[in-house]
Amino acid sequence: MAECFRNSRYLVETEWLAANLQAPDLRVFDCTVYLHPDPPRIYRIESGRADYDKGHIPNSGFLDLVQELSRADSQLNFMMPAAADLAQRVARRGIGEGTRVVLYARTNLQWATRVWWMLRAIGFDQAMVLNGGYDKWLAEGRPVTTEVPRYPPARLTPRPRPELFCDKETVRAAIGDGATCILNALRPELHNGSAPVHYGRPGRIPGSVNVPGIHLTDPTTKAYKPAAELRALFEAAGAFHRPRILAYCGGGIAATNDAFVLTLLGHEHVSVYDASMSEWANDPSLPMEKGAGLDV
Repeated sequence: MAECFRNSRYLVETEWLAANLQAPDLRVFDCTVYLHPDPPRIYRIESGRADYDKGHIPNSGFLDLVQELSRADSQLNFMMPAAADLAQRVARRGIGEGTRVVLYARTNLQWATRVWWMLRAIGFDQAMVLNGGYDKWLAEGRPVTTEVPRYPPARLTPRPRPELFCDKETVRAAIGDGATCILNALRPELHNGSAPVHYGRPGRIPGSVNVPGIHLTDPTTKAYKPAAELRALFEAAGAFHRPRILAYCGGGIAATNDAFVLTLLGHEHVSVYDASMSEWANDPSLPMEKGAGLDV
């Protein structure tokens, strides 16, 4: 299926990974995080490390998005570190010049796409996402292990692409701009404000359209839907043909799933609002909109 995408090199199948696991330049990482509803807070965050320790794809390490790859000095969860800082962190884990990286997650590919987007934002273009993640690998009866690989440290010179992330001022300025699509990756009931939320005011950024990240994958296999079907989802929302797309969600995670698929499909100007609704919905100076919208 991956060959149907314009940028298919960023998506790999389980068959490819099984055949290339022992490649000396390949680095494989589980990126799983779990979010548990925990009112009145937004959610309780749980690292996927415990499940990784019970069994994982052979020759794969674990990247802790919560403790290892997010800014420690921010009051918001999962915020992108400075490019030089992130480059140092991932280089210590073996990601750098001369290496290729495969990222996977359990249950939801958005954790792998989050790390993929962060690596791309610091100029590392040799990262790929495993289609279907650990769920598909396991369902196919492929081997798992508890052994932990020790990748040697690498060298990685950051080449920042700051345009891959945006802030609230960029989003606010884009409201009403016909050349820009503000794209919400949250579930439809959160987009239209009909469901209760724990991250602030209910609703959406005015004028935004909705392509939920959970609609991008097959619920059984966890693999991405066919390219033509995915493109149709974004076209139906009026997003794909806009010159610029600003994607958001609750905390900048599901938005990277939309952004990743748009990149696979060939869109070249997608930016992720890193703080997303965790910031926007808690700032009373920023406008909110509720009610029926263009959902997919």
